[in-house]
Parts: sequence; structure tokens; C-alpha cells
Amino acid sequence: MSVMNVAADAVIGNVSQTKALATINLFLNEDVNTQARLLTQIPIPDAITLLHDLPLRHVQILLDLLDEIGEEVRGRHLTCGLGLLCSEIEPVGHYLKNGVFSHVRERVGWIVGLALLGIVSGLIISHYEDTLTQLVLLAVYMPVIAAAGGNTGSQAATLVVRALAMGEVRCRDWLAVLWKEFRISLIVASILALVIVCRVMLFSDSSTLPAGVEMLDIAFAIGIAIALQVVLSTTVGGLLPLIARICKLDPAVLVSPVLASLVDITGMIIYFKTVNSVLGFT
Repeated sequence: MSVMNVAADAVIGNVSQTKALATINLFLNEDVNTQARLLTQIPIPDAITLLHDLPLRHVQILLDLLDEIGEEVRGRHLTCGLGLLCSEIEPVGHYLKNGVFSHVRERVGWIVGLALLGIVSGLIISHYEDTLTQLVLLAVYMPVIAAAGGNTGSQAATLVVRALAMGEVRCRDWLAVLWKEFRISLIVASILALVIVCRVMLFSDSSTLPAGVEMLDIAFAIGIAIALQVVLSTTVGGLLPLIARICKLDPAVLVSPVLASLVDITGMIIYFKTVNSVLGFT
């Protein structure tokens, strides 16, 4: 009996696959304008299933045609259903066709809010002013910490955004993304920390160091700080696009400024906490 059930399931599966291929072929035999009109008439779930098997470039052409014939809402539903980058607050239309003030309304809130949040970085630096006074060399590597975190975080975020756009990653894959980026960050952090330690040891002037402080200790502290920052920023950068999609926000608008602000704040905290712990500053 079980063998018969398996055979029946196989026959049904083959029939369904044959019907799907026939539907796709009939659809592709029409010109693109007719295809776009057909997408406005068939149910959205069926349209999503149909488009999922088409080349991404062809899908984009059809979505553009839907915008041109006044079916922006349906186009946005199809875009979201296909897992392409889209958000509920994303302005309708193309980048060049949208007005300047449309872009300003979309961006200015995040920029102003995060600029005010950037004051926190200044407060952190002023809190550790005594540490900088004791060892001016630390100020030289503050931009390095921020840049390393921003660069690695942006790399991770860009790759995940591209994976979202290509349908390679879904929001439910956040744990797999976190684990992958964490492992990558460990290797990158180790290499970068080693480079920075060598840089501090070879090209820093030890004559200006306070009594009882060795250059090796400083290099070790900066290396640990930059490694921690890289691990944190890379994992956060990989998760931010997924968080934006879950919250129905536009990753293209949200990820870069939020990541920059987080990197600045966490970078300063990690830097000064690590240096004070390793060097014994109070």
C-alpha cells in the first residue's frame, strides 16, 4: 500500500511540475506588456509563484511596467512576496523620478536623530579624558578603531542586503547569518589585531610613554580593542538588514547611518574599557 501511495505522489508531483512549466511557457510567449497586464489579473500568490521561476532581470522589467501602468501597489506586494528589497515606508517610483523632498522626508529623520545620538561618543571621550592625558598615543588610534568597525560592519551589511535582494536569505535565517558572520569576524579580527600590534610596536615612539607603561602592553590593549570592535560590528552589520526587514523599514536608508552611530559609540566604550583594564589606568 505504501508503495502505491509513493507512486501516486510521484505521478501527482510530475503532473504539477508539467502544468507549472506549461504555464510559464504560455506566459513567456506573450510580449512583456501583456505579461504585465496578466499579472494585474491573476491572484497575487499565483503571480508570486509564477515570477519566482523567472530570471531576476525579467522580473524587474515586469515590476517596472506595473509601476508605469499605475499598478504600484500590486507591484510592491509582488516585490515583498518575492523577497526583494522593499519596505512599507519606501517611496513609490524610481530613484530619479522621486522628488528631492520625497527623499529628504525619508532620510532626514534618521540623520537628525542619529546625529544627536552621536553626542554620546563625545561624552564618552570626555569621560575618559584622564586616560588620554596619561597616554596621548591612544588618541592616534581612536580613528582606527572607528574605521575598522565601520568598514567590517558595512561589508557584512552590504553582503546581507545583496543576499536579501537575490532571495538567498530570508528573515528566518537570522541565526545562520549570525553564526556565519561571527566566524568570519573572528578570523578578520585576528588578522587585523595582529597588523595593528605590529604597527604600534614598529612605528610608535616609546620615549613619550609614562613610567611603568610598556609599548607591548599598549599594542596588546589596542589589538584586543580592535578585535572586539570588529567582531561586534561585523555581527551587528550582518543582522541589521534582517532587523530592518522584520520591522518593515528600508535597509538602504536605515543600515548605514545606524551602523555608523553604533560603531562610534560601542567603539569608544570598548577602546577605553579595554585600555584601562589592560594598562591598569583608573
